[in-house]
Amino acid sequence: MSTIEDVFQIKKQEEALRFASFAEEDAWALGSQMRRAAATRTLPLVIDIRIAGRRLFYAALPGTAPENQDWVERKINVVMRQHKSSYRFGRELLNSGKTFDESEGVLPINYATHGGSFPIHIIGVGVVGTITVSGIPQRDDHGFVVEQISKYLGKDAVALGLGPEAK
Repeated sequence: MSTIEDVFQIKKQEEALRFASFAEEDAWALGSQMRRAAATRTLPLVIDIRIAGRRLFYAALPGTAPENQDWVERKINVVMRQHKSSYRFGRELLNSGKTFDESEGVLPINYATHGGSFPIHIIGVGVVGTITVSGIPQRDDHGFVVEQISKYLGKDAVALGLGPEAK
């Protein structure tokens, strides 16, 4: 898929993967599901779920490093500033040729426009938090989060998934 096609598909993901509600129990259930899936596949992921900056679920699987938590924080900053997934924003930047830096009023060290953080969007409310992973290539980070939210919400993860990245 081209980066333009990626943005189109990620917008579809963000529309489809909204929650009617989201509470501590949801964070625990979804986070636990994600941890089991990552462990089964031996993926070295940090998994972080937050509402309004309050961490409700956290796991660091074998093979992760302290820098993965730094990436999580930076990806979350993108989602909470832009109200869209970190991967979508990164793809949009790539398509536009723009940069996300001091000219935009941000310090690049505090933001990572890479895949892996997805907004928790409550229908009728808006973006209230994030579901974030770090540890594998950014497209795979994004894909894992989308797959797991799809499963949790009973949506078709294959139909919502991204195709292979254009070379």
